[in-house]
Amino acid sequence: MAAALLWFRRDLRLADNPALQAIIDENLVPIPVYIHHEADEEWPLGEASAWWLHHSLTALQQSLRERGSDLLILQGDPATVLEKLLKHFGAAGLAWNRCYEPAAVKRDEHIKQALSRQGYDVSSHSAALLREPWNHLKNDGTPYRVFTPFWKALHRTGPERAALPDIERLPACDPGELPDSLSVDALRLLPEVAGDQGFYPLWEPGENGAWKALERFCEDRLPGYAADRDIPASSATSRLSPHLHFGEISPLQIWQMLSGRAAVTADSGTVAASESYLREIAWREFSYHLLYHFPSTPLKALDPRFEGFPWRRRYRDELQRWQRGQTGIPLVDAGMRELWATGYMHNRVRMITASFLTKNLLIPWQEGARWFWNTLVDADLANNTQGWQWTAGCGADAAPYFRVFNPVLQGEKFDKDGRYVRRWIPELAKLEDRYLHRPWDASPAALADAGITPGENYPRPLVDLQESRRRALGAWEQVKRKQKA
Repeated sequence: MAAALLWFRRDLRLADNPALQAIIDENLVPIPVYIHHEADEEWPLGEASAWWLHHSLTALQQSLRERGSDLLILQGDPATVLEKLLKHFGAAGLAWNRCYEPAAVKRDEHIKQALSRQGYDVSSHSAALLREPWNHLKNDGTPYRVFTPFWKALHRTGPERAALPDIERLPACDPGELPDSLSVDALRLLPEVAGDQGFYPLWEPGENGAWKALERFCEDRLPGYAADRDIPASSATSRLSPHLHFGEISPLQIWQMLSGRAAVTADSGTVAASESYLREIAWREFSYHLLYHFPSTPLKALDPRFEGFPWRRRYRDELQRWQRGQTGIPLVDAGMRELWATGYMHNRVRMITASFLTKNLLIPWQEGARWFWNTLVDADLANNTQGWQWTAGCGADAAPYFRVFNPVLQGEKFDKDGRYVRRWIPELAKLEDRYLHRPWDASPAALADAGITPGENYPRPLVDLQESRRRALGAWEQVKRKQKA
């Protein structure tokens, strides 16, 4: 029976896998392949993402073996490795699911052209998005740059296809024929110094873990999602983002499950919550479309006015204090410590910490994007870029630059009882609620009663929030004056 290569990249699942289904439909034996090549990545894996990838590949290989197949793991230049494998197996062709990062798009175009010229059947498929970026445009044929009309059009048209079912059995590929296949351990994705123990109780990478997370969200968290999603101490969010990034579950599978539940329930709260969550899936979609149409945005602001923005040039110490959760601003520090300990940060706190870095500290947004990239288990180029540009005020559909998140007011609103801050900053655990988000306002007696010595066991504020806000707005006025000149 003839065979075809199935090239896994960021689609580490078997259900709703169009490339796999295309090979099966052609009555070919799929030869699953994963090729690790850091030099091929414009943005190499961060440590947290590498940890996740290790466990996701392990889970995928186990799933393939349970279905009678296996995963061939190799290292090297993908074009070279794929050509050798096609010749080795006498394969008819190759199928993959598309990636949308700029470097991946160029690589895939090159490989498809080169192998097609040699007579191989090479096909690419849509598996990571609800609609392809070139198929979801404004009436004038240009890409959306504002989310609300993008969402309305997506909600009206819906996804381009239906989700594909799981495949219970695969034609066997004799493991003895697999040339020089590596173990997942051989990729050395796990940190050499044990520092990831905090990740293990929180996450279950892999397709099964993704489905468990989705089912848990739908059963336990969805009814309260709309009301509680902004509370960082709650467990209201889905925590599906890393599973989506690595393709262990598709947005289409999530869309169909939530839409199906909303269609058969009489509970208006569940319908509203489903709609609220699907907007978040659409925001991810919007971010990918922007990345595809504006491939320079991971490093360059979409708004050209920011080319002349007066960012600070010397900020190493302040940047390190932000990274370590030592700014003296409790909600910011709590978020940065959660990130370091778990590889995750609640979405509202991501906006608050990003606003503090870019506006209160006037540190370029690219510095924050790089740190998140290295420390998030869900580090995703499209979402990370869009999130940072949105908060910095320089992207598509961005928050106005004059919107500066006040971490004190945000904490008092969304962490009223202080559970989030107390969890991640135990030094402040005994401080009264009224001072928890503004310890600098507490009296010496109140601080002493809580066991806090400012500047010793908890830092003094890195900046004055009101003064730094005025400085940020002054910087923006400077940019606007240059534009008018």
